[in-house]
Amino acid sequence: MILVNTDYISGKELEMLGMVKGSTIQSKNVGKDIMQALKTLVGGELTAYNEMMNEARAIATKRMVAEAETLSADAVVNIRYASSAIMQGAAEVIAYGTAVKFK
Repeated sequence: MILVNTDYISGKELEMLGMVKGSTIQSKNVGKDIMQALKTLVGGELTAYNEMMNEARAIATKRMVAEAETLSADAVVNIRYASSAIMQGAAEVIAYGTAVKFK
């Protein structure tokens, strides 16, 4: 499966199959939340949240690809990511794009 954030793939003629998406809502445990809250007092990277968001993007991408595979897609083009806070310490990540088949 080819995944790109452009609306084309060089050298390929594409047939659009439709939009596909994958999402997840992730949170960290209370202990990590407390440690990260303390970290905001002194500044610096919040590594636990960074790891959480990286994991969430990977899960959302995997779910988007699975949806594309049900359409027998060869690729997903024009991939975008969005995130939003659901509550303190929890975030939703969605990955979406257009499933295509090579002609």
